[in-house]
Amino acid sequence: MSDLFSTMATSQASQPKTLRPHQIKAIELLRQSLARGNKRVVIQGPTGFGKTLTAAKIIEGALTKGNKVIFTAPAISLIDQTVTAFESEGVVDIGVMQADHPRTDPSQPVQVCSVQTLARREVPQAAVVIVDECHIQFSVIKELMDERSDVVFIGLSATPWARGMSERWQDLVLPITIEELIEQGFLSRFRTYAPYIPDLSNVRTRGGEYVEADLEGVMSGSILVGNVVETWLQRGGNRSTLLFAVNCAHAKALQAAFERAGVAAGYCDAFTDTVERARIKRQFTGGEIKVACSVRTLTTGVDWPVSCIIDTAPTKSEMLHVQKIGRGMRVNPGTEDLLILDHAGNSLRLGLVTDIHHEQLNEIEPPSERKRSKSKGKLPKPCSQCETLHTGIRCPVCGHERSVSRDIDVAQGDLVEVAHRLCPAEREDRQRFFGMCLWLSKERDYSDGWASHKFREKFGDWPRGLDRTPIKPDQAFLNWEKSRRIARAKAKAKQAGAA
Repeated sequence: MSDLFSTMATSQASQPKTLRPHQIKAIELLRQSLARGNKRVVIQGPTGFGKTLTAAKIIEGALTKGNKVIFTAPAISLIDQTVTAFESEGVVDIGVMQADHPRTDPSQPVQVCSVQTLARREVPQAAVVIVDECHIQFSVIKELMDERSDVVFIGLSATPWARGMSERWQDLVLPITIEELIEQGFLSRFRTYAPYIPDLSNVRTRGGEYVEADLEGVMSGSILVGNVVETWLQRGGNRSTLLFAVNCAHAKALQAAFERAGVAAGYCDAFTDTVERARIKRQFTGGEIKVACSVRTLTTGVDWPVSCIIDTAPTKSEMLHVQKIGRGMRVNPGTEDLLILDHAGNSLRLGLVTDIHHEQLNEIEPPSERKRSKSKGKLPKPCSQCETLHTGIRCPVCGHERSVSRDIDVAQGDLVEVAHRLCPAEREDRQRFFGMCLWLSKERDYSDGWASHKFREKFGDWPRGLDRTPIKPDQAFLNWEKSRRIARAKAKAKQAGAA
């Protein structure tokens, strides 16, 4: 079975990409699985894995053997970028099955097909079918697998954990994990905060997922919407941000809230056409839009330069949770890490994306087994110093250990815990922040103590031992200071209303 494709194919592209070690490993594991007699093999490739390049090399090998290939895409919006990616690797004999696409050509040995169109037309013959995002489990793909028992099906997915996948897929190969991709520099490191934990006790569940109408009622309150904007102004650092909302109304409300705060925001849903989507991407990439508010539609196949994820859509699905966070884990020049603001509390309920891992395809459990509670892995908790979510003893961001310190200082008659020793980078950040406080205090003719009080508001202690040289504020600092003024104004308005 492994002779259906060759690993010795030579790309016709002028500058083909070199396969990374984990991509070479994926193809080798696939060949080994096929050699064992499997015809339905899933390759798990996390975000940043390079699934399209891997698929292009598999297709090259199949063409070298004289085999025809079908590649199925789960969304119409992914058709053109898939064709472009394949052509850049030398796969040029491509026909497209998607409505009246100008590249329609059934004579070509490679057919890139939208699943939606595939369901309405006669499926062409092929020796190999590559199914992108195979965890979605479209009916037409299931039927095709049942009808063509002699055809090899290769599934690609970052999250192949859908219930019952083992009914049709025979094997799962795992070339590399998210944690390993981060360690090797192919994915960005990340920090996760849960600034607001929604009360979902009264939210119903249907089909294993929260009921959307109930979620909207919980997540669309003015307090939470305002909290989302204030938190981004305080922590977001003016980063290019992708926001996931519960539904269209929720996403539009959040877009409007950001714009009222002076932050350029865009909106995208499943009905946004390709022209408008391309325009939003250009504005986002160019910095004209800082926050793109969406409803699930940007969870797969998105290569935008995202450095912050705002999640305001609670879910019970590990797959959806990992897919959403994955949109920001690509390494972007100028951004050292990904900031995750999890207002939905998904990281607390489901875990950090690096801790969610499955080594086998999911089986449909008998009713007697479904009722048994399954122990979850260790879930993250916030660091008491910097509020970063993590599962270890030592915080990966500030280095604070969860164990309670026995050393105490005396301050104004109260016992207080000794702060952890600052690393050079932390001290530099605090010095820079204090300098910007001093600059703004002088610029606005505030009192001498204003800068010190702003520093304490941010870090919880006074700027002892820091230099008092003013530094011109950057946009991240100005956003944070603005968020504090908004919060104070709201608090005063609330007090006035109560009076």
